[in-house]
This record gives sequence, structure tokens and C-alpha cells, in this order.
Amino acid sequence: MSRAGYTKGCNQRTKALILTVLLAVVLLVVYASGLLISDETVSTDVLNAGQPPSWEHLFGTDNLGRDLLMRTFKGLSVSMTVGIAASCISAVIAILIGIAAATGSKFVDESINWVIDLMMGIPHTVLIILISFSLGRGMKGLLTGIAATHWTSLARLIRGEVLQLRSRHYIAVSRRLGKSGGWILMHHLLPHLAPQFIVGLVLMFPHAILHEASVSFLGYGLAPEQPAVGIILAESMRYLSSGMWWMAVFPGLLLVGIVLLIDRLGEKLRTVIDPYSAQE
Repeated sequence: MSRAGYTKGCNQRTKALILTVLLAVVLLVVYASGLLISDETVSTDVLNAGQPPSWEHLFGTDNLGRDLLMRTFKGLSVSMTVGIAASCISAVIAILIGIAAATGSKFVDESINWVIDLMMGIPHTVLIILISFSLGRGMKGLLTGIAATHWTSLARLIRGEVLQLRSRHYIAVSRRLGKSGGWILMHHLLPHLAPQFIVGLVLMFPHAILHEASVSFLGYGLAPEQPAVGIILAESMRYLSSGMWWMAVFPGLLLVGIVLLIDRLGEKLRTVIDPYSAQE
């Protein structure tokens, strides 16, 4: 690589690192703000029900007079909590299954690939609804459904990476030196898989949030009394005909904005972690 190309790559990674930190701070502020909002702040106030956006209530109020901005931020924190938990569980499942497929027997590899193809052939929303409904809906069912359906793509990526790593010379040298499979896994495979695992985890996050919102919107996710964005959007559908457009527009835009920020964070994080992506 030329010196100019190396300098350009370093500059791109530095810019990506700065942007990654800024995006992470914004998302952390949004998440923490929702957690710090008390229940009294979003309590019912029928005297202010259905108020349009104003300086006092930037997003307006809902049908029960609750401040829609505060309720949306609180709902986003709930959605992000579900997304974080489901993504972490799903990413761990992905790396375990991906390694098992690449290092196991041919039968194990073919069986896992068959399961991955089967799950990828079923729409995630339908599968999440079925799992959530069978577990009694609520947080438990929704979290289980999202975690059980989002590991397939990352597992296939991990499998491919492990298959490539197994053919490397230093792996063969370690085996000839008498190193066990566990030692090779801990010292050779997992360090190389860490970047894919982290980036895959972050990129899984927005999909988990959107599926949480969509399933809750359809009534198969979180309980109606919880201030999730999907619940807020579902409630807004009953009042659009009466002119209360702000109940759907602002929460929906904020949800889309958060999802786009997380997706952008994943892309920049990939540039920071993977040196080769900085040259693209």
C-alpha cells in the first residue's frame, strides 16, 4: 500500500471513529432520557387531551392528555431495551451455531444450514407473532421471538469466517504443536470473529427495534399499558380520522430516525474495527 493510500485510510478511520462516538452519545442520551422520565410526567390529564403541537407540548398531547414527546422518549427506551436484550441473545446464538456448523461434522453442518434456510424463508414478523402468541405475549414472548429469529444471517457469516480460518497455516501449526481445539478456539478463532460479532450485533439492533414496534402495533407484543412506540402508533390509528395526526407522525418519525442512527452507527463501527473497509 502506498503512503498516500495509508494516510487516506487512517483519515477515514479517524473520521469514522469521531462520528461513531457522536452517534453513540446521541443514542445514549435518548435512551437515558427515556429511562429518567417518571410515570408522573406522562400521567393522564384529560383537561389537555388532544392538544396540537405547541411550545408547551412540542409533540402535542394524546387522547388522554399525556405529553406525547415525553411518552415517545419513554417508549423508545422500552423499545431500545428490548432491542438490546434480543440482539445480544441472538448474536450469542449466532456465534455458537456458526462455530458449531463450521467445526462439526458434515451432518451437523448440513442440518444447521437447513434450519437457517428454513427460518430465513419464513417472514420474521410472522414467526415472532407465532412465538410471542404461544408464550402468552408480553415482554417474555416478544423478547424470545425476536431473539430466536435474528441470528441466521450472522450465523452464516460466522460459519464462513471459521471455514476460512481453519485453512490458515498458523492453525495447522498449532494443531501440530499439540494445541487442543478449545485453545485454538480461544486464541485464534474468537479474536478474529470479534469484529464480525460486534458489527453484526449493532446492525441487528435496528431490526429488533422495528420488529418490536411492528409486533406491538399489531397487538401481539408488549402490553397496552406499556409506553412502547408500537403501542403509541396503534393508539394513534383510532384518532387520525378526528384530525390528531401528530399522534402518529412525530412518534413514527422519531422511531425511524433512531433506527437510521443505529444503522449508521453500525456502518461507521465497521469502518473503525475493520481496517480493510477504510480502503473501500
